Amino acid sequence: MEAEREAMKRLDFLVGKWSGRALVLRGPGEAIELRQSEEVHYKLDGLVLLVEGAGCNAEGQIVFQALAIISYDDTTSTYRFRAYSDGHYLDTELIVRPRGFGWGYTFGPVMVNNTMQLDDNNDWVEVTETIIESSPPRQSVQMKLHQLESYID
Repeated sequence: MEAEREAMKRLDFLVGKWSGRALVLRGPGEAIELRQSEEVHYKLDGLVLLVEGAGCNAEGQIVFQALAIISYDDTTSTYRFRAYSDGHYLDTELIVRPRGFGWGYTFGPVMVNNTMQLDDNNDWVEVTETIIESSPPRQSVQMKLHQLESYID
């Protein structure tokens, strides 16, 4: 378990409370702007990260909610990303980079790639791209969040 805890420390930069703007692009001319918040906590004595996100529209109504669990598997030396939203779930590998991460999946003809990186201001910048069959990648989500509070001493 100690190897798993050590590996999880690479994600310390995420731990805290975040808030900012998200733009969800559903189709041509169909953009929804949200006030996005993310809360990230270590659980199980540092063995997993719990990530809870919510997006509110201009009227303050929650229109997006997700819950994700990030863990490290020391037998395969991989991070796992399990996310739940709108009655669906995703279980995929999380690629951890310095000050960022990426994940993706394929479902039939659709490929989704998500990247997150802290920018020079330490803001959480995340982009989701969707590729359908051989079409060029299309951004479906753009998010920029500022850390309101860190839960790491």
